[in-house]
Amino acid sequence: MPAKVYTDKDADLNAFKGKTLAVLGFGSQGHAHALNLKESGCKVIIGLYKGSKSIEAAKKKGFKVYSTAEAVQKADVIFVALPDTKQGDVFKNDIEPNLSKGKALLFSHGFAIHFKTVVPPENVDVILVAPKGPGHIVRRQYTEGKGVPSLIAVYQNASRKAKKIALAWAKGIGGTRAGVIQTTFKEETETDLFGEQTVLCGGTSALIQAGYEVLVEAGYQPEMAYFECLHELKLIVDLINESGISGMRFSISETAKWGDVAIGPKIIDAGVKRRMKAALKDIQSGKFAKGWVREYQTGYKKYNSLLKAGEKHGIEKVGQRLRGLMPWMQKRSTKGVQASY
Repeated sequence: MPAKVYTDKDADLNAFKGKTLAVLGFGSQGHAHALNLKESGCKVIIGLYKGSKSIEAAKKKGFKVYSTAEAVQKADVIFVALPDTKQGDVFKNDIEPNLSKGKALLFSHGFAIHFKTVVPPENVDVILVAPKGPGHIVRRQYTEGKGVPSLIAVYQNASRKAKKIALAWAKGIGGTRAGVIQTTFKEETETDLFGEQTVLCGGTSALIQAGYEVLVEAGYQPEMAYFECLHELKLIVDLINESGISGMRFSISETAKWGDVAIGPKIIDAGVKRRMKAALKDIQSGKFAKGWVREYQTGYKKYNSLLKAGEKHGIEKVGQRLRGLMPWMQKRSTKGVQASY
């Protein structure tokens, strides 16, 4: 049975009439939700820790900024827009002591609730509104009068109005313009982690780098390898996004189609699928979550090392130079706070 898709007509921003919405954090999702809700007519405040680099960025966008604890005290709906690994400590120290009956906790990813690094009291609503895209796209689509498809879920419904609050929030950030589907915290968390690890981020990044390396090691120019393995990927993904895999195949040459259907399955073969299933099993069992929390607790050493190694990959330097030759491509800094991106 197809899932019900909620649109603008199913959501009512009057659910926030007379209420204060707090966004804890002002990173990728936090700044997008805060700005979109504010421009949708909602009263939004920001909660940040003392010394946060995002304080000035939030103030420049016209928000009142409070400490995390103060923001929780003042708000009726609290969006925990913090890194998954940090939510447990912040909840224990700043959020839980300032929660009271009738408030609502909102998440954009179910990690902390599903893996119980956050255990909320029973007298508050616990909901999820998860746009299926990065915060900067959530913001950009909203300003263009569009929206990013989103998910909602209800974990606790103390007020008996939790779903209405979730739908109102989704409308405020532009999600109901594109369509909203109801899920569960478990389903959202496990499928989101799987997609990130095996296809969208991990799988794609590794595939691009491997393809680039094969061509360069075979003696081809790095620039040619960049165009074939990275630059053109967006063009193909745009076609898939617009009309599916079959629609993409309609738009490419017969030679490209034959290479797709005849050679692609030899690269992404049964062995890859087995390893995907193993990754999913680690997600479902909580093994991945435990390892990720442990990485945070020990100072992100392996995490930072792997990121730095990725930054030094040959494709990065070549890509930076080639993108500099494309005046239509907006130049964005990846240094500093995400809200200034």
